[in-house]
Amino acid sequence: MNDEDETTDLPQDRLIDRRSFLTRMSALSAAAGAVTVLPPIGIRQAMAAVGLGNDAYAQTIRPEALADPTELTISEAATLIKKKHISPVELVQAYFDRIARYDADYYKAFNTVRGEALAEAAIAASARNLGPLHGIPLAIKDNYYTAGTLTTANSYIFEDFVPDFDATCVARLKAAGGIVLGKMQMGPLATTRATTPDGIVTTRNAWTPNNASTDPGGSSSGSATATAGRMATSSIGTQTGGSITAPSNAQALTGLKPTVGRSPLYGIVPLTYTRDHPGPLARDAKDAAIMTQVMAGPDPNDPRTLGLPPVPDLVKAATPVRKGGAYALRWPTTIGVIPGFLNGTSATAVARAAMLQTFASLGATIVDVTLPPDWDLLTGGSFNNVRLPERSEPFLEFLKQDVRLFGVSLNSWMQGLFLGGEDYLKGQRAKFVLMQQVLDDLYAQCDVVVQTSPVPFDILGLPEIAFNIGFSPNSDGLPVPIGAIFGGMPFAEDRLLSLVGAFQAVTDFHLKRPADPVVALAARSIGGGQTLRLTAEDVEALSE
Repeated sequence: MNDEDETTDLPQDRLIDRRSFLTRMSALSAAAGAVTVLPPIGIRQAMAAVGLGNDAYAQTIRPEALADPTELTISEAATLIKKKHISPVELVQAYFDRIARYDADYYKAFNTVRGEALAEAAIAASARNLGPLHGIPLAIKDNYYTAGTLTTANSYIFEDFVPDFDATCVARLKAAGGIVLGKMQMGPLATTRATTPDGIVTTRNAWTPNNASTDPGGSSSGSATATAGRMATSSIGTQTGGSITAPSNAQALTGLKPTVGRSPLYGIVPLTYTRDHPGPLARDAKDAAIMTQVMAGPDPNDPRTLGLPPVPDLVKAATPVRKGGAYALRWPTTIGVIPGFLNGTSATAVARAAMLQTFASLGATIVDVTLPPDWDLLTGGSFNNVRLPERSEPFLEFLKQDVRLFGVSLNSWMQGLFLGGEDYLKGQRAKFVLMQQVLDDLYAQCDVVVQTSPVPFDILGLPEIAFNIGFSPNSDGLPVPIGAIFGGMPFAEDRLLSLVGAFQAVTDFHLKRPADPVVALAARSIGGGQTLRLTAEDVEALSE
């Protein structure tokens, strides 16, 4: 956070040809049918950990984090581990204590807790070569292959599956020193909020842990609740239709959905090949940058990752800078505001206006933008359904074997089987019309754009970042987070992280933590023991 009057580097979105991204996406869509297969069982590849500079370490540690290790961000924990002020064993044990105390009865975030993590922490404590995530306890969504650990995707199909290799992202996190605490609850095959395969709601929002009806976000809700509920330092999820950004917004986290191909999909149970994105759900922009820096990069097992621009220094981008003695944006940035974004007088509208004012004070230019023609049509359900055949194709053998294996989420797989070829082709054409309009028209008006739904940029594979901008009390008097989403141009992860890093330097929303479940229950007991079940219609409405 040193004073920087001038920055000579440029964000990556200004160093690439946007039109080449359109060509690339066309090629990926054409190849989807050839490569959307379940990852084979094979030999795990060793992944070299990236080295991170001093920006990855915290200059100061907050007093509350010194008092409680589960409060530490990655940056803070890495600093204390490096200085031997805390050991990986102490950190893992602190999280295990919270998991034992709160998860089974309240949060319900874990599918599997890896007891061997404590032994791995002991090995890490004696290691000399410290990776950027050395000793950091992590939570992994249960659709990432994790060697020797039950990996179910919350599905009957995988209920007994134990892979013998790690997904590339998991392998890279481990190679960087990360310790996997466990596998997280999720929507069945990544379709909805976390439930059992037959639709019984499991994971709760960490901000209302005694009320199952409060949505914890999309299918990565177990990962979000573990991070927000201080049962892991950070976590990873996947996004096909909002399942990194939605749970991050719902639980006051910083979630980054990278550009399609920036992080490898190999070893992740697929949902929609052209729209699946691995990414972090973290406590702040710097932690999201550290996680992405480790996971991102080319993987020969995933053709989407090859031939991309090199991964820039995301951690540096997320590190706040000062100009003239005050915090400021790292790069001049025009933020586009879509029609209706500030309408009304609700707590959300007030928080959005205050957020934009804060960015203006940091040096951003705020402009109203016009959405491309036929935006609602091109981003709506009629064309959005072209994702469904990509969902069905890898699972054809299981559909033929027994449709009951798909539980409450069967409908969308069946819809994918029966979508006509002409509808699929029309949808693909619509996607590229939308891509042309976004790249040529929308981004002629701004550098990043606020969003009220992640779906358009999920369709297009463009990057998004979610972050907390305030709170409002719910009907029970408990604070519920208010989130925002920024969408960027291809490979704009560095710009997005820099914006949120600057915002978090001058606000403290990201530092707020939900009360422990016993405190919330002491205030008012609501819904204890209630059981919610999603119907097939609920799943269809919520499905990614």
